[in-house]
Amino acid sequence: MNVLLVDDDYFVVAALEKKIDWRALSIEQVHTAYSVAQACDILQKHSIQILVCDIEMPQGSGLELLAWIREEQYSIQTIFLTNYADFNYAQKAIELQSFDYFLKPIEFDKLSLIISKAAYKAKEQQSYQEAIQDGQLWKKNQKKLQDHFWRRLIREKKASSDRAAIAGYIAEQNLSYQLSDLFLPVLITIFPYDKSLGKEDKDLFDYAFLNVLSELFLDPLISVETVMEYKDYNWVVMLKWNRAPDTRVIECICLSFIEKANQFLRSDACCNVSTSVALEAINKSIRDLLQMNEDMIKKRNQIFFLEQYPLQEAVYAPPPLQDWEELLNQNNPGTFLGETRNYLQNLAKNGVYNASVLRLFRLDIVQLVYAYLKNKEIQAHKLYTGKTNDQLFMQSLNSIEDMEKYMEYLVSTAAEYHSFADHSQTVVEEIKHYIQSHYGDELTRMSLAEIVYLNPDYLARLFKKETGISLGTYIIQARIKAAKHLLEATSLSVYQIAAKVGYANYSYFSKLFKQDTGWAPSDYRRELLAGQRVQVDHVK
Repeated sequence: MNVLLVDDDYFVVAALEKKIDWRALSIEQVHTAYSVAQACDILQKHSIQILVCDIEMPQGSGLELLAWIREEQYSIQTIFLTNYADFNYAQKAIELQSFDYFLKPIEFDKLSLIISKAAYKAKEQQSYQEAIQDGQLWKKNQKKLQDHFWRRLIREKKASSDRAAIAGYIAEQNLSYQLSDLFLPVLITIFPYDKSLGKEDKDLFDYAFLNVLSELFLDPLISVETVMEYKDYNWVVMLKWNRAPDTRVIECICLSFIEKANQFLRSDACCNVSTSVALEAINKSIRDLLQMNEDMIKKRNQIFFLEQYPLQEAVYAPPPLQDWEELLNQNNPGTFLGETRNYLQNLAKNGVYNASVLRLFRLDIVQLVYAYLKNKEIQAHKLYTGKTNDQLFMQSLNSIEDMEKYMEYLVSTAAEYHSFADHSQTVVEEIKHYIQSHYGDELTRMSLAEIVYLNPDYLARLFKKETGISLGTYIIQARIKAAKHLLEATSLSVYQIAAKVGYANYSYFSKLFKQDTGWAPSDYRRELLAGQRVQVDHVK
């Protein structure tokens, strides 16, 4: 039985190593780590039954480590060490099924007792596992063991491709595989339509996806060993050949899946098919498939075979950017977008599938559009913020269609706002309306410019040109006007009114008010009240 000690404090780890009698606890080997990353590396390489771990560490917490352990389905008894009796920590530790929770400073006698109990439980679990391997429960758990085996191979970028290591993995999970068995990794990418379940209810969508998949991959030639979502909407399907490989069968199944995805999942789909290899060479086949998925420009609803699309560097041939820039300057976004679509379609037609080309193209177009907006003093980095922009930008490298969608958003937004900025009177009216509605807020050239995405200095010049007064003067006038109304219509104190119209400094407010009206605020209210009494007496 082995233990792993994890703490970012070297002296704590050293003390645990020396002051606990590990041999008396039947611990054969003590491993040490000083970060979550080091701990993960050790857990992947060695069999660990007990984990003693600090919770608060600068490069990842112990709770995050245990969450990863549970996700990877390692059977490990975990004892947490912490300086704080924090209920949230304890609650999370319980949720993650930790064995115990121990407060520092460490009392080594008590900790030894806890470790002893953890070792006993680990032995019980080990005996239980050995007992069920010959029974029905082992058969029921065979699928979980199988999934864990493949998940390990798929997720570990540095997973060993050594024949002995693969054989060790098989033995560890008690799988019936032979090293000579032939497997075929397939990666399915899903592109949900805007109003599909994939956008509205991911869990239900995943359930529907797996149902469609299980129905189609029923063929005596193959068996589905595991289906794993490698990242959002990207699923690795591991197939095992029961007879001699036949790529025509896979092609037919993938075509049927794409058709069903369009119809029932309301999604486009793309299938990337790796090469059929023996189990001892599966790691490279998986790595090449995942790399292909990252590098290629996908064309939706098509099948791509790794052997037909070898990974290679693609040379970026820039579009006629000067001509396109002229189209923007002529306020011709429709023709501009038509040109970008033609360019992208030619990339796909000519087999230029490397995503680095698409990335360079996106960079050129973004710079071109930003320059176009800058000519109107529009701050593009402020204009293109928010969830919609971020989502479209991140998805733009997924496929030609996704890049086209991002281009349309980018250019149409620029054209629309360029047109808005052309109407200076409209811009000024929007600013005036905002000031009148938010006179109590902190109003500066910078904050007001952000509302209309313009350069602050440019906005100030534009405002004065249209109104004849400076932006700062207009703000003061709006606030004083609001203060007059509050003095007349409410019983708020003068100090409260000053704060309500945006002046924390009463003296400064009083000075500005007197400059505008000739009265101090309190005198202004007094005269108003006196005038109202005179009017009442006159009526009588």
